[in-house]
Amino acid sequence: MVLPDPVPYLPSRREECGVFGVFGHEDAAKLTYFGLYALQHRGQESAGIAVSDGGCIKEHKGMGLVSEVFGEETLDALKGHLAVGHVRYSTTGSSMLSNAQPFVVFHGHEYYAIAHNGNLVNAYELRRKLEAEGAIFRTTMDTEVVMHLIARNLKYGLDEAIARALDQVRGAYSLIMCTRDKLIAIRDPHGFRPLCLGKLGDTFVVASETCAFDLIEAHYIRDVQPGEVLIIDHNGPESFFPFDTAEPKYCIFELIYFARPDSSVFEQNVYLVRKKLGNLMAKEYRIDADMVLPFPDSGNYAAIGYAQASGLPFEMGIIRNHYVGRTFIQPSQAMRTFAVRVKLNPVRELIRGKRLVLVEDSIIRGTTTKTRIHTLR
Repeated sequence: MVLPDPVPYLPSRREECGVFGVFGHEDAAKLTYFGLYALQHRGQESAGIAVSDGGCIKEHKGMGLVSEVFGEETLDALKGHLAVGHVRYSTTGSSMLSNAQPFVVFHGHEYYAIAHNGNLVNAYELRRKLEAEGAIFRTTMDTEVVMHLIARNLKYGLDEAIARALDQVRGAYSLIMCTRDKLIAIRDPHGFRPLCLGKLGDTFVVASETCAFDLIEAHYIRDVQPGEVLIIDHNGPESFFPFDTAEPKYCIFELIYFARPDSSVFEQNVYLVRKKLGNLMAKEYRIDADMVLPFPDSGNYAAIGYAQASGLPFEMGIIRNHYVGRTFIQPSQAMRTFAVRVKLNPVRELIRGKRLVLVEDSIIRGTTTKTRIHTLR
């Protein structure tokens, strides 16, 4: 008799998250809190921080925004010099606390915490294989597959365990791990997702985007390279590259949608890239119109570029309610449609009777575009 999974694994799930890590700061949890605050745009469904004091790893996770999950008392209880943090969103079916990261495990007399931004395309097959060999899963996340693979190879040492585990996975991953005394940052060989290294005094920090460094006044050192395993301990950072060299395949949506405009990802400033795309679009599509309007906020910068290149006036003719999250990352279609109506509202007196160029950064499901065009007409 085959028993159904207690928590079904959904192989079609996609993940867009933010990760942040700290090594060598007396108040690592609070520094991580501010780092996650800067990365809140990458996920509003859950947040978590795991901290090591050199003896054990403590964690706190919850559903909601960073400011809702963590208060002063909670952060004060997370004592340690080493921390890993995570913010996430999900699609339908995985909106549950058990899937909040970082994941923490005790194995072989050692604590490990792991936070993941990405999507492993062969996670379903790997999970089935691991389950057939006796592995027990507590979540529906592909991140837990990585944890099991690493744990099964720890007899070879941590470095080799990471190399052997990740050699089996396919897809996108920017991972931050910690042990009791090490911070580890790993990027897949293609570099699908961003990950960067910074420093604040003697403290090393790792983050999905550079905007997290700006908030804590750390300075950017460099990107973690595709295929790099970066290990930071009391001797400083050290890298090795266990994977075969692969062609870079950066996710274009980081530059046009996910990343904050004041960030640099893939060694490019997001604001300038979006503005340049609008500039190029104006040269390719010359339209006789009265004004240029963006779909705020991520469409603002391409619209500025379009307006400047076309000579048309730029107007903020659609006003955004900033208390509504991103419509793309709401868990259900019904919620996305409602969120669009609440999120954006036109300035009717400004646009009535006018010919408009509407600039959107991207069309994913089309929810926002279809709803707003209907309203504007």
